[in-house]
Amino acid sequence: MAIRYPIVPNTITVHLGKPNEYARNITIPFTDYISNVASSEIYPTWPVASLTANIYAIISFTMNRIYNEWYRSKGYSFDITSSPVYDQAFVENRSTYENINNIVEDIFNNYIVKGNQIQPYFTPYCDGRKTQCDGLSQWGSVSLANQGKTALSILKYYYGSDISIRYNAVVGDVVGYPGYEVGLGSAGNPVLAIQRDLRRIRQNYPAIPTITSTLGIYDEETRLAVRKFQEIFSLPVTGVVDKATWYKIKYIYTSVKKLSDLYSEGLSENEATFLYEDELNYGDTGIEVEYIHYYLDAIAFLDPDIPRLQTNSIYNDNSITMVKAFQEKYKLPVTGVFTYRDWKVLREVYQKILKSFPKENQVYIDELYPDTFLMRGSSGDDVIRFQRFLLRICQFDHSIPGVRVNGIFDDLTEKSVLKLQKDYGFDVNGIVGPLLWRKVVELSKRE
Repeated sequence: MAIRYPIVPNTITVHLGKPNEYARNITIPFTDYISNVASSEIYPTWPVASLTANIYAIISFTMNRIYNEWYRSKGYSFDITSSPVYDQAFVENRSTYENINNIVEDIFNNYIVKGNQIQPYFTPYCDGRKTQCDGLSQWGSVSLANQGKTALSILKYYYGSDISIRYNAVVGDVVGYPGYEVGLGSAGNPVLAIQRDLRRIRQNYPAIPTITSTLGIYDEETRLAVRKFQEIFSLPVTGVVDKATWYKIKYIYTSVKKLSDLYSEGLSENEATFLYEDELNYGDTGIEVEYIHYYLDAIAFLDPDIPRLQTNSIYNDNSITMVKAFQEKYKLPVTGVFTYRDWKVLREVYQKILKSFPKENQVYIDELYPDTFLMRGSSGDDVIRFQRFLLRICQFDHSIPGVRVNGIFDDLTEKSVLKLQKDYGFDVNGIVGPLLWRKVVELSKRE
């Protein structure tokens, strides 16, 4: 399991106006944005401790907006505005101050957290002369710095003694909406995020059904909870999380948790712990490693540029060799480390294979995993294919309860899956993933 701490973005998209105002959006480096705001908000002649405290507040405010997708969850295509009424003062193409730039370069990937919370703390501030607020006073920070207070002491004076700095946060691509619809049979961290958010939203909206699964698999419980959420918030009731539903869930979750508020309920490490690692490297183990091996092996079967090597549940030298070949083939950074970006491309390539399988290999098409988990509630051609494999197994293994080839993952199909999982050392949960699919195909070929 991995705790998904907030990532400092490489870039930020700024709306050059108020949220509803017609204006351009510009995407610039994160550090350029912070330097611009700091140079617009504070004076370079202030003491270093005061400058540093103010820049920490600017960084944390910005990170809070990005991490909670404050504007994107409302349907906007930007991360923050240039309006100090709503966010922070930003002036396109303005000159910045060297000493401010130096501080920004030194601390840009550090941000403020509150107590045992992990999200970047919402850090409102004001000038302290013309305007007053519950957060940091910019001119007040100057007085405290002149008294010999450190930057952290200044921040604690305004935001509470239980704040701290999270240092050296990872810098990279911020992951929000996964870029594809999430529905019955989907799996991974996006599903875990949806399930976590809906569980918390349910405390305020008890009509939403409970979700008990912790596997990160989009099951029937999750589908019903999503349908009720869509009904409550006037979205098309599909049971599938598209972009609109994803960001509505994010918006309501942020609202009920008050994540963009000085008095936030906060997000704990437990709530940000996910089953699937964002990066896989030598020595890593687990189901996500096995999934990657399955997809790579299927692709390598058809693509001579990808070596088809023996793999297991451990990310080993063979894994690295196959991953590097895949990365090179699809113009990804050739590192041998498997990232979220690689995973998206891998699934896209596998889905293309499913849709355009070579005619000379059509005999094998039915054996390929359909790229979706099958479980109670699933139906369609993929279930029919699976039931046919089960039927062949039942012909020689009479301990299997049986199967009706009807395209519906019914009670009898589930009982047969549970028996197979118990017999062959799989997790006994009634869910068909790529590894069980491969085992069932293998067993169906017995004479």
